[in-house]
This record gives sequence, C-alpha cells and structure tokens, in this order.
Amino acid sequence: MLRALIALLALTGTGLLLAQEKDGRVMDYAYPREYEIGGIAVSGTEYMDANAVKLFSGLQVGDKITVPGDRISKAIRNLWDQKLFADVRIEAAEIRGKTIFLNIIVQERPRLSRFKFEGVSKSEADKLREEVRLVRGQQVNQALLTNTRHIIRRYFVDKGHLNADAEVVQKADTLLDNSVLLIIQVKKGPRVRIQDVVFHGNEALSDATLRKAMRKTKRKRWYNVFGSSKYIPKEVRTDLAAVVDKYNEEGYRNALVLGDTFVHVSKDKIKVEVTVEEGERFYYRNIDFRGNTKYSSDTLQKVLGIRRGDVYNRKLLESRLYGAGQGIDVSSMYMDRGYLGFYAQPEELLVGKDSIDLDILVREGRQYRVRNVTIRGNTKTFDHVIRREIRTRPGDLFDRSDVIRTQRELSNLGYFDPEKLGVNPAQDDRTGEVDLEYVVEERPSDRLELSGGWGAGRLVVSLGLSFTNFSMRNLFNSKAWTPLPAGDGQTLNLRVQTNGRFFQSYSMSFVEPWLGGRKPNALSFSLYHSVQTNGEPKTLNTSEGPIANPLRQSLLITGATLGLGRRLQWPDDYFILRQTLSYQLYNLKNWNSLFSFSNGTSNVLSYQLQFSRNSVDQPFFARTGSEVSLSVKLTPPWSLMGIEPFDPGEDYDTMTDAERYRWSEFHKWKFTTTWYNRVTRSKTGHDLVLMLRAGVGLLGEYNARLGRSPFERFYLGGAALTGFQLDGREIVGLRGYDDLSLSSNTGDFFIAKYTAELRFPISLNPSATIYTLGFFSAGNSWQEIDRFDPLRLYKSAGLGLRLFLPMFGPMGLDYGWRLDDVPTSPNMARGQFHFTIGIDLGEL
Repeated sequence: MLRALIALLALTGTGLLLAQEKDGRVMDYAYPREYEIGGIAVSGTEYMDANAVKLFSGLQVGDKITVPGDRISKAIRNLWDQKLFADVRIEAAEIRGKTIFLNIIVQERPRLSRFKFEGVSKSEADKLREEVRLVRGQQVNQALLTNTRHIIRRYFVDKGHLNADAEVVQKADTLLDNSVLLIIQVKKGPRVRIQDVVFHGNEALSDATLRKAMRKTKRKRWYNVFGSSKYIPKEVRTDLAAVVDKYNEEGYRNALVLGDTFVHVSKDKIKVEVTVEEGERFYYRNIDFRGNTKYSSDTLQKVLGIRRGDVYNRKLLESRLYGAGQGIDVSSMYMDRGYLGFYAQPEELLVGKDSIDLDILVREGRQYRVRNVTIRGNTKTFDHVIRREIRTRPGDLFDRSDVIRTQRELSNLGYFDPEKLGVNPAQDDRTGEVDLEYVVEERPSDRLELSGGWGAGRLVVSLGLSFTNFSMRNLFNSKAWTPLPAGDGQTLNLRVQTNGRFFQSYSMSFVEPWLGGRKPNALSFSLYHSVQTNGEPKTLNTSEGPIANPLRQSLLITGATLGLGRRLQWPDDYFILRQTLSYQLYNLKNWNSLFSFSNGTSNVLSYQLQFSRNSVDQPFFARTGSEVSLSVKLTPPWSLMGIEPFDPGEDYDTMTDAERYRWSEFHKWKFTTTWYNRVTRSKTGHDLVLMLRAGVGLLGEYNARLGRSPFERFYLGGAALTGFQLDGREIVGLRGYDDLSLSSNTGDFFIAKYTAELRFPISLNPSATIYTLGFFSAGNSWQEIDRFDPLRLYKSAGLGLRLFLPMFGPMGLDYGWRLDDVPTSPNMARGQFHFTIGIDLGEL
C-alpha cells in the first residue's frame, strides 16, 4: 500500500523523495527550484543493465530539471511502461547547490525458474511446452501470463474442447532469488461435437446443400468417417465464406451471412445456427470483349462458354478465364502461345433487377520467347536426363501447357519428389524473353526389394536389387561409384527368388529409355533361369559312382527377351508402342504337375505388341490421369506352317504331348484400363482419389486339332503368389479369396476382373509414402469365352494400406471379405489378410 502511495505521488509530480542540502537546509517542495543533474545511479538491478534503465527513464546527466516538476513524473512513467519492474522510485541522493544527484531504485519482476502442467497427460504436456515456449530466466509479467493462458486455450479449442481454460499460479522459488515457479492448471473440459448445423433465411438452397458446401464444419454422424465434427472458429469462418461462394455459384450474387452462433445442446454437444440473406438470383445478359486482337470475340466467347440467360456464376467465370492450364480456358489460349503477360479483367454492370452485363477488358501484352532453361536441385541425375524430358526449348514461344507437361514427365521419372517439383519463370519485359528454372529435389530411387509369398505349399522369398537411375557408361569409371554409377536414367534389375532346394530363380534386366540419346526409344533386354524340383538331389552316390536320381522331379525354365519401346506423336504423345521378342525353354523331367506331359522340352518363341497410353500424374499415389493398354502376344503358327514336327499330314492324335508341345503356339490378348479421379482438392495434396480399373484376357489357339498351349494360362485368386513366375502361368490376384482358388487346376483361357478403390494419403513424404484404401473387386475366369457371364463374378470388398519406401519399393497389407461362396472350396475363410512386399497385386 505504501509503495502504491509513493507511485501515486510520483505521478502527481511529487515522486522525488526529500533530501537534505549540504548547508543543512531541507528542500521545500512548496517552492519549485531548478537543478542540473550531476549524476544518475541505479539500484536494485540484478539482470537488467543499469545503463538501459537510465535510457528508459529519459534522464541524462547535464539535463536541467525542476523539482517538483513533470520530468521526474515522466521518467517514472517511462520505466513503468516497460513492464519490467514491480516497483519504481527516484530519490534525490544529494544536492550541491544547484546540482542534484539522482538514484533510480527499481525492483525487477520475478524470473521464471521452471514450470509444470496440471490436468493434462504427459504427451499433451510435451506438446504444450512446444506451443507456449516458456524459457527459464525470462521475466514473468502479466503479458506473459495472459499469453500463456491464451495459447493453451486456443490449442485445446482447436482440438474440440470448446470450453477449455487455464489458470497460471505463481509460487516463489526458494532456491533462487527473485524467481517463481509457474503451475499451469489446465481445464480442458469435454470435447464438444457439432450435433447439428441449421440455417435461417434460406429458401432457394436447402440446409443439406449448404451443409455440403462447408468442408470442415460437419455434423457428427455415423457415416461421417473423415470428419471430426469439431467446432473450430477459424474453420467455421472459412466455411461460412464457402456458403457464400455456393450461393454465388447458383446465381445469388449478393448473398450474405448475417451472423452465426452456437447453442449448447448438452455439455459436449452444440448446435450451430447460421443466418443468411439470399437476395435476388442474377442472370448473364450481354458479354463483350474489349482489347482483344489475337483472337476474335466470337472465338473467346466460345471458349468462355457462358451464354445470354445463363445463371450468374462467378466461380465458373473465373475458371473459364483463368483455368488450371488444361487448354479449356481463355488464359491457356493466350499463355500457350507466348502471351505471358495476358490479363483479363471482367467488369460487371447491373441491369434491371436480375441481369448482369459483362464487359471483359483483355490485355494481351507481347509474346514471350524462352531464352534460358536451367535446372536446379539435381545432385545425382545428370542434366541431359532431365533436359530430354523438358518440353520448353530456348527460342520457342512460351507455352504454359508444355511447362505443366514437363513437370508431369519429371515426376514420372521417379527420381524426384513430386510434391517439390516447381518452375520459376523470370520474364524480361525489355526484350520480351523469359528464363525458366525447373526446380527438383532428388529422392532415393534405387531399391533393395525383399519380397515374400506363399506358393506351392511353401514360402517363397525374393531378393532384388533395382537401380533405377543407373549409368552403364560409367561402369568402368571408379570415380563414379558412389556407391554405384548413377545419373543416366537407365534401369538395372537383379533378382533372386528361392524357397530353398525346391525352387530357385535368377533374373537380370536392363533398360535404356533413350536409345542413342536423341529420341525416347526404350531398349530393354532380360535373361532369366528358374529351377523347380521336388527336393531330391540330382545324383545318388553308389558303390559304382554317382548316378542320376530316378526320384528327382524338375522343371527348368530358361528365357531371354529383347524389347523396343517408342513414344508416339499420334493420336497424342501420351501413347507408347512397345515390341518384345522373347524365347523360353521349358525342360521337364518326371514333372507331373499342371502339364499333360512329364518329360520333354517345349520351346516358346513369341512376339508381343503393346499399344498403350499413360497420362498418370505420378507413379505411386496418382491423383489424375489414366492408363490404357492393349497387347497381343503371338507365337508363329507352327502347325499351319507345316514346320517339323507339324507336317501337313501329321495325325496329332497319335502324337505324344511332349511332341505336340515341342514348339508351343498360341495367341494371347489383354486389354486393361485404369482411371484416377480426384474426389477432393486439398492445398496440402491430401486428396481423396477414386481409382477404377478393368481388365480382360484371352488365350487362344491357331489349330483346334492341336489344342491350346499348356503355358501362359490364367489363374485367379488371392494375392501372395502374384509377381512370381513359377511355371509360365499368369496369376491374377483377387483379394478375399485363397490363392488360385477361382480357376481350374490347369488354368483358364479367358479372364475378366474389375476393381474400384477409394484412396486417401496418410503421408506424402518421399522417404515414406503411405496411403489407405477401401476396395471392391469382382472377377472370374472361364475355359471358354462363350461361357462369360458378367453376373457370374466372384466379388470381394475390404480395406488396405500401401507403403512405399525408396529402399524396399511398394508394400501392401489388405484385409478382404469374400462376398460369394466357392463351390470347390467350401471351407474357405470368409475374410483373410493379404500381405505383399515389393510386388504388386497381379492387377490384370
């Protein structure tokens, strides 16, 4: 109380305490006198610099002051305004004639020694420490206490605890002078959910339509899987703006949100009430373009696609003027032809009660040409690998579509983080040229693939090394081994598969995507060899020496492929034509599994032609685009050509199967299509994506008398065996069913499968990309195409998780529920897990 009285006296001009002059007279405050400050001392500071206190006061040695007077009062106010002190006094320490010596006495506010939270869990306390950012030794004042309480309350309000609060209690720390311990008592309160969102004043649009426009403010409903139903004021404000946007899209140009509030339904539920004013619905009347010389007004009008009498829609207008660079908006027409400074300003003129005239002022500017194209961020991939994918060349007119296509091609290389790709245009208005800088960020692309699957009653494991950015030309350059020669965009795959003595497989493949370096002609070749046995050794040791083991059963497959792929320019440059020549040699010894003969050899020489189109935006988690493929795999029609052993007069019925299939012949057709559609659009890229896939396959013969090939047949069901080439069969997965359970024991000749997946990303980090999915699949296989029945499909549904690690490739975990019974497998489980590592799910 006494200190407060002293401070009050200071502020009224009498804050300078009494001091005795040297001649023994006492200063009389009834008669103001002028003094010169001869010195200033500071007392009471421990952490604060004394010179800073003098500076804050505004008093300096040599200043003339009147006592009593305003200068002393102002000095005290200045020090209080710093909010650094708990007490401030100024004393006249000594007076010598007309010279006065002052002593500024302050008491610093306490310092923070430590703090703790009460009322929250340890994990919540750790997160709150990061939010409040209290530092030991900092000054504790009212601003700090208020800010701490505000931060904690905001943190829990954003978590749905609408009534959260905190109280900060100070306790003196007996271990440190002038220090306090802060005890932060958090009162979270219950998590508050939105029970309902109702609108008042809406007649044209229903509550359901307006609620749908609100992306974050959702009611708590059982079907609201992805919505949290929390009331977050910032998100509510954003959603209210979305409500107005929705009205604008429907022609209600002057719609307003008059207010919003919430009322408590219970202690943990609220009802949000929004009052709107719709106004009149507007329509477009006349639309005129001004300033356009490159394109006629009629041409621009056709691209704009808005006609007289259409409902006013500001969002549609802006998208038709400034779209997403997909070639269907006015901006794209100009910017694809070098008009980098293009700008269109629509001016609205209200006519009558409900009509709007549009006057669109077009500023075309000049055409810009590309001057320099630079690349930044590539630390491993050579510039020439990136430049051959770049569509914008120096000297060309600037083309925004080419820039967007370039980013897509760089993403599909797989060497860079697709979320970090960017382009920085720098235009020179003086010369009419633009410099383009493509920004990339390398990510690990080489993979050590460890795969696992259950096949033939045994566990099959696979170890593969995949070098996707290999450099063959630097193979013998020791300086380029870091740890392997890389950077030329070539692919080298080495793989070993085994389950011990029963199965071993070895393969090697190499791909050069730009043969010769000038055109995107991909050359590929591969070699492989596999051995399957019943586990018996090759030879037996006898007294007469080693002899062949008569109990040994084996199937050896040796093969090679040579392929050439070429990017086409027609119908558009998303199309690719691939041609592959392959040869397989099957060597059977006492092998009585799957095939109609046990001993002998079979040769398969085939040519495959594949016509495909791929416009997918990125390989692993695609959001947009499609993949369509039509392929045919042909062997020569040996039996029709009369080549030995297929002499024209040969009676095939008298031939053994080993003779009949010495040179296997068939024609195999496959058609697949996959579509990706972004359901939601998020600024962070966490979009809900719908994937639709369909595929059919047919294995046919040239000569019905000869019979169909025992190889290349289709097997449907499960997931674990997909990706393993065990014995020349094609295994297609159908989750929820046992492996190979939906086809005959010897395989089928016609197959169809359909899949729908709804995908949502958990992490888009290139070091660990993760997304979840829900799926529905249906498929079946048949011996004959005329038995195909679209209503006789085996169906399944389930949930899954996909993970992509750069060093291990893709991994999958699915749980599938079969929706149909399988007559040949009455004891099959209704639901089952499918786990795959480094391989796909055999999607047809």
